[in-house]
Formats: sequence, structure tokens, C-alpha cells
Amino acid sequence: MRKTLLAIAAATATVTAIPAEAKHGKHHHDQRRYYNSANGVRYWQGADGRYYCHRSNGTTGTIIGAAGGALAGRAIDTHGDRATGTILGAAAGALLGRAVDRGHVRCQ
Repeated sequence: MRKTLLAIAAATATVTAIPAEAKHGKHHHDQRRYYNSANGVRYWQGADGRYYCHRSNGTTGTIIGAAGGALAGRAIDTHGDRATGTILGAAAGALLGRAVDRGHVRCQ
């Protein structure tokens, strides 16, 4: 068993790595050069000459907002089992957190 494991380890160590371009079907001329604007937005110029930007899709803000909103909703709703306040607070917090995380930057 030990010899088999050593043989497998030696075989995998001698295999050359496949370049990332070959794995994903990308060519060298498709590499993007990113720039950062003064307000922190990351952008690049496409092959068509237009500028495109990369920004957060709001996932982190949605999760944090939902958690915070659920806690706030549960604390505000003091009647019964407080499930309604928790659910409404989570929904409102998620929407608010997503809006804050995405910001007001417009990409063209």
C-alpha cells in the first residue's frame, strides 16, 4: 500500500499544470486591465471601446441587513411569538442593506 501511494504521489508531481487560458478557453488578448476611479469603483475598457465597471452586487449588505433587521424587528414586536416582527424586520433590513452595499454608482 505504501509503494502504491508513493507511486501515485510521484506521478502527480511530474504532471505539468494546465495553463489557466487553456482551462477556461480564454486567449491572451482577452486579458482585462482594471483601473480604479477616485470613488473606488473598479472599471475596464472593453474591446468595443466602452468602459465597464465592476461593483458589489449587494450580497454582503443583504445578509448583514437581514440579520440586523431580524434582531431589530424581534425587539420592536413585543406581542405574541414575535415571528411577524422578525420576518418583516429581516425583509426590510435585507432591502436596506442591499441598497447601501450597492451604492449609487451607475455603470454605463
